[in-house]
Amino acid sequence: MNVFSLLDRTARRYAAQPAIFRGEKLICDWAALHDRALRLAASLRAEMPSGARIAVVAKNCPEYPEILFAIWAAGLVAVPVNVKLHPREIAQILKDAGASFVFISGDSAILQQALDPEEHSCRFVGIASAEYVGLLNLETAQPADTSPDALAWLFYTSGTTGRSKGAMLTHRNLMSMTIAHLADFESLRPEDGILHAAPLSHGSGLYILPYVARGARQIVPASGGFDPAEFLDLCNAHENVGAFLAPTMVRRLRMEAERQGRRPKGLRSILYGGGPMYLDEIKKSLETFGPVFQQLYGQGESPMTITGLTRADHESADDAKLSSVGWPRSGVEVAVVDANGNPLSAGEIGEIVCRGDVVMSGYWNNPGATEAAFLNGWLLTGDMGFMDASGRLTLRDRSKDVIISGGTNVYPREIEDLLLTCPGVAQVSVIGARDAEWGEIVVAFVVRDAGAEVDEAALDAHCQSYIARFKRPKRYVFVTELPKNSYGKVLKRELAERLNRET
Repeated sequence: MNVFSLLDRTARRYAAQPAIFRGEKLICDWAALHDRALRLAASLRAEMPSGARIAVVAKNCPEYPEILFAIWAAGLVAVPVNVKLHPREIAQILKDAGASFVFISGDSAILQQALDPEEHSCRFVGIASAEYVGLLNLETAQPADTSPDALAWLFYTSGTTGRSKGAMLTHRNLMSMTIAHLADFESLRPEDGILHAAPLSHGSGLYILPYVARGARQIVPASGGFDPAEFLDLCNAHENVGAFLAPTMVRRLRMEAERQGRRPKGLRSILYGGGPMYLDEIKKSLETFGPVFQQLYGQGESPMTITGLTRADHESADDAKLSSVGWPRSGVEVAVVDANGNPLSAGEIGEIVCRGDVVMSGYWNNPGATEAAFLNGWLLTGDMGFMDASGRLTLRDRSKDVIISGGTNVYPREIEDLLLTCPGVAQVSVIGARDAEWGEIVVAFVVRDAGAEVDEAALDAHCQSYIARFKRPKRYVFVTELPKNSYGKVLKRELAERLNRET
């Protein structure tokens, strides 16, 4: 089993159908993509031993899919890296992965300076450079015969709590993810397309696979990233467009659509995940775009695939359903357990665990972290939540984010959801701060809407109307923005460090 087979079958069936677009411009059909990937694979195989790690440090670009499929056709391992990371962070990933070959967009000089040549050296090839074009000159060869359990993708975590770890995703993992997507979310056709506005190094890149499996178009914005106005324009230029977006992107897209006063006619679906989508925001987005939304809950360790809410779930949703992360995905078992791994009853909060063919084999070169990530064959997600009697899962928080105040657990997500319904609040993040009397107290960092004058008294009065006293923030900190990583996740550790500096 080699995930290259997805491209191989599609190229045979839909050879002359459009495959890759850059903005509105057609770049190649499926036959040409297949040919280029195999030529590139022949060059990589001539230089690299089987199983070698090949990094991709690039903005979203039309060459990204052909590079990934070339790596797999050559029997090698893809290491996509978010180009927005600091050069030192990228260097750490390249060193950890043992990557000997790097496809890069832009100038590699800064990144090369961050690498200690005595510790690690790489060959850098600029995407679309003359050197890159030269790699396409070899004759095509048959793709490698790969074991289903061979490593295919080293998925490096976003590093919100420290150094990134490489989740080892096999060909079996990626194929299971692909099948689950097609079973649960989208019945794709060649007339459909995916707009890659989110980084191809992570979520959007993983969704290359199910779309390729059905011959659906890959559309890369000319900007190489997410620009809300460009996104809306492309949804009008193309038909039947889907996309994977982080919740922060959904919010920005909604605000731009409201500003322009238009709903994109070609927008077919938005699959959101990768961070908390608050109830107030999804309700506003449904009003703006209609029932185009689907939600996934997953992690790099179980790529994009733990639970989900379908489009139909959003159409008929009440607040409880919209506040949840849905039901277990096809091929995945999900449970909520106590600290000893014992299953909990419906409604009881514990750690979320999962298992199935989609779950990673472990962390690259990190047996200690691998051992800590599993319990009796179940992946420990580190997330807290509960299931109702129907098996629907609702998240509370990361286990490390739970605030224990006066011996009672307080879940920041619940308070964040509430504060976002207060007029004048644009964004909010809740953390715990050390306290001599209570152990921890609840602190809310709040970003106001432009021109809003909401103050601490208004926020406290709002909370007083809805939640118990012990859950209410004892302190509000007003900020102009929340610190976020390159994927839009709030860096709560930076907020905690700010509080520590002030005490």
